[in-house]
Amino acid sequence: MTEITSLCVFCGSRKGDDPAHAEAGSALGRAMADRGVRLIYGGGDIGLMSIVARAVLGAGGQVTGVIPDFLQAYEIGDPGVDELVVTDSMHSRKRVMFERADGFVVLPGGLGTLDEMIEITTWKQLQQHAKPIVLVDVNGYWAPFKALIHAVVDGGYGHRAIAELFVAVDTVEDVWQALADAPEQNLEVLTSHF
Repeated sequence: MTEITSLCVFCGSRKGDDPAHAEAGSALGRAMADRGVRLIYGGGDIGLMSIVARAVLGAGGQVTGVIPDFLQAYEIGDPGVDELVVTDSMHSRKRVMFERADGFVVLPGGLGTLDEMIEITTWKQLQQHAKPIVLVDVNGYWAPFKALIHAVVDGGYGHRAIAELFVAVDTVEDVWQALADAPEQNLEVLTSHF
């Protein structure tokens, strides 16, 4: 695996109801700054996105925000990032985030977070990248998603190795080992239906 110098963090534009999610966001941000890992994120100053970005910045780390022009008013600009990339669409936003990141960490979030996570995981299945993807499963938030992946496999719609396209961990402390131990690409996830 390549050295992780930047991580894209997908997470909610809301804080959610469980305070443990905000605590995980703060802990992840501080840990990234401590390790000299640049944060790549959605560029807003709201929800978990803001909590992570402000934690990185508060601990002396570097942050790149990536936001579509039309969302700037809704997501209240940025919390003082080092770099703000303004894109012309959501699709462009995801492409820039992908290109600038060495790996991906997913905290709890809503539909946008699900979209980002599923797309980046699909790209990995299609062998478009080999970057690690780690879900931080705070208080079992991602249990329904993991169950859905098993249902896809059990229903014959995916190779059993699609469950290895990402790793789920219970705590932020486990993220770093999960990034280091991410499984190698498995071509069967792409070719098994031929």
